[in-house]
Amino acid sequence: MRPYILAESNWKAIKDQQVEVAILPWGATEAHNYHMPYGTDNYEAEAVAAEAARLAWEAGAKVTVLPVIPFGVNTGQADITLDINLNPSTQLAILRDIVEVLNRQGIRKLLVLNSHGGNDFKPMLRELGLKFPAMFLLTCNWFLAADRKAYFDSPGDHADEMETSIMQHLRPDLVLPLSEAGEGKEYKSKLTGIREGWAWSERLWSQVSDDTGIGNPVAATPAKGKAFFEATTRNIAQLLQELATIDPDDRYNRV
Repeated sequence: MRPYILAESNWKAIKDQQVEVAILPWGATEAHNYHMPYGTDNYEAEAVAAEAARLAWEAGAKVTVLPVIPFGVNTGQADITLDINLNPSTQLAILRDIVEVLNRQGIRKLLVLNSHGGNDFKPMLRELGLKFPAMFLLTCNWFLAADRKAYFDSPGDHADEMETSIMQHLRPDLVLPLSEAGEGKEYKSKLTGIREGWAWSERLWSQVSDDTGIGNPVAATPAKGKAFFEATTRNIAQLLQELATIDPDDRYNRV
């Protein structure tokens, strides 16, 4: 039993256990090019949360990883078979219920560990912060917690070199040979503002990619995935340690 993983814990251990920070991994169920599984975001979220929590726990932080939420916002992928969508309003309802439980039980710090680009928890945490002012609510995208340019050559954001390398490290049994993968070419918008990044519209996945990937995975290796995973989890563990000790009423440097 890992004492920082709620799903593996029992009431005998939990009833007297102090919890300073709860971690909620949130993923998605969606196609990841031809070579990776639909559960990629969930495997990554669980692994990153567990390793960061282990490091933080061993440094003295009382953290608990909640079970992963396996469905995310996939509104732009309605015609991709079995990409499962949760609307943002549904996510808000789920998150509200979880925050309400934590608030009632005096666990006042929650990190939503996001593993899917289509999820956006910032507006939800703004709303829930008003409803539960005693809660300290944070979110982070684990895949931005370390400088990916230091580890990977090819840009992308879905089933790309980075994500493929991570899965080759974590679950090589679920990753097909790279010869099976599509090249992950992204078709760019005809609108200048979207191409330049100062305007936004949701990507329609069946039009933007032939293979559901965004970014060529051909240069992926398990060694790259291991190095990036270790850097990422170290940084998130540091966040958890700081979060465990911070006073929410004194969270800014006033100098």
